[in-house]
Amino acid sequence: MLTKVGQIMLYVNDQDEAVDFWTLKLGFRVISEEDSGEGLRWIEIAPRESAETTIVLHNKDMVAKMSPGLNLDTPSLMFYSDHFDQLHSDLRSRKVTVGEIMNRPSGRVFNFADNEDHYFAVMEKK
Repeated sequence: MLTKVGQIMLYVNDQDEAVDFWTLKLGFRVISEEDSGEGLRWIEIAPRESAETTIVLHNKDMVAKMSPGLNLDTPSLMFYSDHFDQLHSDLRSRKVTVGEIMNRPSGRVFNFADNEDHYFAVMEKK
């Protein structure tokens, strides 16, 4: 029986730029970093130390070579924020591409793009 979502794989072109984006602009932390010594490197990040679900940044080209046919598309991720307006403002001031705040039946939401133009969404949670 499944009990939780452990990790989400995000395949990126430049892992170092991706780490900078997620840590410097979104406040994530690097939880761990592994290197196989054969060019395969993965970096686990999370919004806080105690997060149950983490994101693992993988080198898209290396994964494609190792696993031809694997779907390397960007997952559609919805993040929650209890400081929604402040986060929206902070991301704009950090020069992150940020969409307008929209009202949806499930609550207020906006999207943002990372340094490789992958889009993600944020929903207000109080």
